[in-house]
Amino acid sequence: MKRLVLLIALLPFCVSSQENTAKILPREVQINPAVLPVPEGQKDEAMVYGYNEKGEFVVLREGTNNLVCIADNPNRNGISVSCYSKRLEPFMARGRELNAQGKTQEERNEIRGREIESGVLSMPKEPSMLYVLFGTEEDYDTTTGALPNGKFRYVIYTPFATTESTGLPDKPHAPGMPWLMDPGTHRAHIMVGPFN
Repeated sequence: MKRLVLLIALLPFCVSSQENTAKILPREVQINPAVLPVPEGQKDEAMVYGYNEKGEFVVLREGTNNLVCIADNPNRNGISVSCYSKRLEPFMARGRELNAQGKTQEERNEIRGREIESGVLSMPKEPSMLYVLFGTEEDYDTTTGALPNGKFRYVIYTPFATTESTGLPDKPHAPGMPWLMDPGTHRAHIMVGPFN
């Protein structure tokens, strides 16, 4: 029993130590995969968030187009990068802020939902794109940022859309088939892919 209590007491320090030892890749190596999901011709102008030498979430590159990209989080397993319309930035930034406060996914959804309803938080009324590329650490080239076997997923945020208003099902019936997730809520979005 004493060992169990000691293990539980030391757990926060173990987790903290693991987070601090994550290898932070050079700025360009973070940027290269972060913009991979973006269509050609838009990569060089996209804004990119990533991590500095201290592991802090920072802007790696200012952008000039309407896309915001997020580099892979070195503290999470696997590789995942995403890019989205700047119109989604208030929603995404608020999610990151709530996550940093230790809120659960359910709490984040509830808080942002209330804030959107009250007008405190803005959410685009028109469809807004999110591009995702994910893969395994084994496939990730940490010298160039290449992810040759990565898989794409496309998400189109359509707040408050329903299966009736879109004609889309609420689950896919075939690989890669578009479907509507979280219908009727501020988080409603069309999912496309992955394709296998």
